[in-house]
Amino acid sequence: MAPRASSASVEEVILKAVESVASRTSAAISRAIAEILSARIDEQVQVEVAKALGGKRGRRGRSARSARARADISRWVADRRARRVPNFVIEQTGLKTKKQIVAKFGENASFEKGKPLPKAK
Repeated sequence: MAPRASSASVEEVILKAVESVASRTSAAISRAIAEILSARIDEQVQVEVAKALGGKRGRRGRSARSARARADISRWVADRRARRVPNFVIEQTGLKTKKQIVAKFGENASFEKGKPLPKAK
């Protein structure tokens, strides 16, 4: 019977250790899940509020870009990243699209206000 008593006590010690580890980890896991859910709920509420208010959140980002686009442009390069042709380039060349300008002057042609046009291809 002695072997049973020692094996029972070993099992009890192991069981207590496992229970203690399990309770600590389950508490940490539940806290982490609660934090994640709280963050997602907050994000979702903000999105819904922005939709209800007419999307004012999206307008803020556009106005910053619009203000930047309204800046006076004095130099323009017809490269792959160019999106629109400034008015001064249209006035100098008489061409309205980037495609036409690249066809005539070549890619990476540089235009500056008050300076002569670059050489055509």
